[in-house]
Amino acid sequence: MASDKKPRRPRAETPKGFRDYFGAEVTERTDMLATIAEVYRAHGFDPLETSAVETVEALGKFLPDVDRPNEGVFAWQDEGGDWLALRYDMTAPLARVAAQFRNDLPSPYRRYTMGPVWRNEKPGPGRFRQFYQCDADTVGAPTVAADAEICGMLSDTLEAVGIPRGDYLIRVNNRKVLNGVMEVAGVLDPSDPAKFADERGIVLRAIDKFDKFGEAGVRALIGAGRLDESGDFTKGAGLSDEQADIVMGFMQAKRDTGAATAARLRELVTGSALGAAGVDELDLIATLLDGQGYGADRIVIDPSVVRGLGYYTGPVFEAELTFEILDEKGRKRSFGSVSGGGRYDDLVKRFTGQEVPATGVSIGVDRLLAALRAKGRIGGKAEGPVVVTVMDRDRMGDYLAMASELRRAGIRAEVYLGNPKNFGNQLKYADKRESPVAVIQGTDEAGRGVVQIKDLVLGAKIAASASLEEWKNQPAQVEVPRAEMVETVRRMLGLGV
Repeated sequence: MASDKKPRRPRAETPKGFRDYFGAEVTERTDMLATIAEVYRAHGFDPLETSAVETVEALGKFLPDVDRPNEGVFAWQDEGGDWLALRYDMTAPLARVAAQFRNDLPSPYRRYTMGPVWRNEKPGPGRFRQFYQCDADTVGAPTVAADAEICGMLSDTLEAVGIPRGDYLIRVNNRKVLNGVMEVAGVLDPSDPAKFADERGIVLRAIDKFDKFGEAGVRALIGAGRLDESGDFTKGAGLSDEQADIVMGFMQAKRDTGAATAARLRELVTGSALGAAGVDELDLIATLLDGQGYGADRIVIDPSVVRGLGYYTGPVFEAELTFEILDEKGRKRSFGSVSGGGRYDDLVKRFTGQEVPATGVSIGVDRLLAALRAKGRIGGKAEGPVVVTVMDRDRMGDYLAMASELRRAGIRAEVYLGNPKNFGNQLKYADKRESPVAVIQGTDEAGRGVVQIKDLVLGAKIAASASLEEWKNQPAQVEVPRAEMVETVRRMLGLGV
């Protein structure tokens, strides 16, 4: 017996963890990416566009396991049995490109790339499974001059997109210094890197949570362990109080000047050649930046920067916006990080077996846009096109010609293509499009060789508050000769004549 149930219509909803972007949001992002690209190109970086799909093998640590083949990434198995995935970040594709085309690319290779990445993670407020990244990297340059250049370029980029000096700070640290501290603390043996690996992992994860747990929480995690408010116990690294003092000394080593900070770090790594090399690198970065005019009001040496220390092999940097915003509960808080990066000298080695030095930075474009909106520096609202209304169906050619003439003059314009029978609906459409101006020409106006130009923005203001006398002195609609249409529209849009 055939079922008489009607097939269920698909639900019109965005998949969980994803969202749609309209009008101004897309325009603002496009403009920001163009500005960032201009800065990157000025520094000699070339664009690179890679496929959104990579082999899961190329993604390295995100390889699917047997039980959870999609863990962390959106992955699937093709007909040949290979696992493919949407790219998780922009760095893994760069490592693959650098290895695949190493005989064709210049060395060092400087590239920037922009586009969406996908992460198969639990979504939350402001946390989506698809978001934009904007990366710049130098592959093949062992000198920390490349790291200093990235930091300076990041500073230039933030100012170019509208974050003024004083509203941001780029903080620089070095993984080698931390390794030196752990060597002095007795949890790193340079002759046997595998020794104390578990303890070092716990220490790295603990200091990465410094902002969340504070000094007491981190001390507990690198010591005997931490008991949280719910009663859950997290096993610690087992460091003694003396060892913990050395690690915490690293976290709290920042002083008033870069030189004083470096001197304190040098004290902490006494006896570690690796740690001393890391301090030397920080010293050199500070000197190179200072010589270019990047002072402490823009870029500082700060050992409390810990994000990514488990991933990077040398210098690590983070751009933080220092101004305050109101959170969802109306409380003041600093906006926080919008960019991070560092040196990762062993990433390309996975493909070639040879160590290739690399350093780079990634900008969270969506967070940067949110910061500019929070400060009112972009409007979140785009001005729509001039709308040429349709009074007579049989004169559509004339209306299309008007729109073409406006566009040739550099004015965004369109002809109303809905049902023209109700003229009020045409003006409602223009309002919904955020149109600043409407052009009107009926049979009578065409016969007299004139057009009506309606200032919709001024008209809305007049309708809301102006008196009759004010309206007469500043009418929102004017009649002008057809030949003066473009000139009048330009004047209403504030474009000059």
